[in-house]
Amino acid sequence: MTRPTPETLAHSARRARTAVEAPGDADHARAASSAAAAHPAPAQVSGAGSLVRSLEALGVDVVFGIPGGAILPAYDPLYDSSVRHILVRHEQGAGHAATGYAQATGRVGVCIATSGPGATNLVTPIADAYMDSVPLVAITGQVARPAIGTDAFQEADIQGITLPITKHNFLVQEASEIPRVLAEAFHLASTGRPGPVLVDIPKDVLQASTTFAWPPTLDLPGYRPTLHPHGKQIREAARLISSARRPVLYVGGGVLKAGATEGLRRLAELTGIPVVTTLMALGAFPDSHQQHLGMPGMHGTVAAVYGLQKADLIVALGARFDDRVTGKLDSFAPDATVVHADIDPAEIGKNRHADVPIVGDARHVIDELVTAVTTERAAGRTPDISDWWAQLNDLRERYPLGYEEPADGTLSPQYVIKRLGEIAGPDTIYVAGVGQHQMWASQFISYEKPQTWLNSGGLGTMGYAVPAAMGAKVGRPETVVWAIDGDGCFQMTNQELATCALEGIPVKIAVINNGNLGMVRQWQTLFYGERYSNTDLGTHKHRIPDFVKLAEALGCVGLRCETAEEVDRTIEMAMSINDAPVVIDFVVGKDAMVWPMVAAGTSNDEIMFARGVRPAFDEDDI
Repeated sequence: MTRPTPETLAHSARRARTAVEAPGDADHARAASSAAAAHPAPAQVSGAGSLVRSLEALGVDVVFGIPGGAILPAYDPLYDSSVRHILVRHEQGAGHAATGYAQATGRVGVCIATSGPGATNLVTPIADAYMDSVPLVAITGQVARPAIGTDAFQEADIQGITLPITKHNFLVQEASEIPRVLAEAFHLASTGRPGPVLVDIPKDVLQASTTFAWPPTLDLPGYRPTLHPHGKQIREAARLISSARRPVLYVGGGVLKAGATEGLRRLAELTGIPVVTTLMALGAFPDSHQQHLGMPGMHGTVAAVYGLQKADLIVALGARFDDRVTGKLDSFAPDATVVHADIDPAEIGKNRHADVPIVGDARHVIDELVTAVTTERAAGRTPDISDWWAQLNDLRERYPLGYEEPADGTLSPQYVIKRLGEIAGPDTIYVAGVGQHQMWASQFISYEKPQTWLNSGGLGTMGYAVPAAMGAKVGRPETVVWAIDGDGCFQMTNQELATCALEGIPVKIAVINNGNLGMVRQWQTLFYGERYSNTDLGTHKHRIPDFVKLAEALGCVGLRCETAEEVDRTIEMAMSINDAPVVIDFVVGKDAMVWPMVAAGTSNDEIMFARGVRPAFDEDDI
């Protein structure tokens, strides 16, 4: 490989300063510059040493992983490195921990695994990061190059396996390529639409002798994300905003990824337009803000669902019109003109035709919309949307989020989650698993700030919460981190609590223990004639496992709460413990359901407010 010239290095440095604009990348660029000063001349190292020094140069402070045969050469230089390695108990935990770290900090999360089963155990968290656009770099060992394709011990074509679920992936062929490939992987993961990148390195490449020089020259000729939107499209969007009578700002997770929350608030308050935030965007706009209608979609608020459904203009910002928001797609928002802004051009028009397509980073799009709308206002073009707000406010008043206390006197899961949010407060990071508890956490906790709500939205990965909370706490150690998990999800990855105990990561876990796979049971209740096939987990009837004893066995403090009178005291006790992980077994009723609900495959017009009950609208309503 040709050594980079001073001219190419200077060009690379300029690209790092100008092209890398995703959150956290400035840290990597500064770290790379610092590392370059510390190592001005090429140094003779092994491929493994080059890998570790590249991570150091990229500013990586922590990686999550498990050693094994093919990746073992990398673990020797890690022993002396400034990079902290956290030894997880399962590779899936490493991947979700790296995701939680990335979501909480905005920086690239890093996980490491060996070849074969180590690498394949990363497939789920990689797919999860891909669906939710999380910047992740997964580094895997591979069998030596001569053995590739021979069905060697612990061989798996992880590059081929992950091709559909990575933004890009690499199979490193020469040790000299490692610094460039690592720099490119981090650049790809964190710029444009963020996503996971896999770097697969054969064992003999890790063992080979090479030189290390930093920074390398990136070689990504076809990769140029469009950051700034086209001015004509911005002006057309502003014109539509200035003439709409029933507009809605439909905000997705891309707004959080772009660090555009302050601009969003300026745009919302300038226009007075109602705001809905998707499951992935909670915290992008304060829940308490008067213009916030709540979350749209399958378990969204009545006002948010019908606001989108009856809008005459939808301004979609960093959202992708996924099925959980739109319901039956051909019946979604039939009268709406659509402005769709996204950094990924492949998303625009994929599910819903965009009348005004805007490709660009959400921060730039929103800032330029603010300028264009201000010009419209200065020209006297200010629409009257007071009737629209009167209708939406009426819906909010008539159909607020709420729940009924269980008739059998058991503890209400909604009450537990609501009180947890009120006691822990808006500065806490809340991490949810997948299922009923996830939806209740999205509904009954008030999210006022960005990067305080982490969950698996697109893939819906059970087992996400505990390791993701661990990663979030590592990334933001001064912040309280609560994982809200179900008894089904918790049993998939709770072994990472041993990691937390040994590594001094004092996360707090609220297990909403209803004895069942709750969301599956809800669907069986509603759509399968109450035939509860294989959803009883035995955590109520037999107390197997006993979550308090399990927590203690894993090095945590274990608590149990079974009555409403005990809820506050138990949460406050957990909040007072900051030198060990805490697990609370909240034993709740098994029959609680998540409402409102738009059943899968049905129109948003068919939203149910309670079992068998649809909101009653007058003809004068939207």
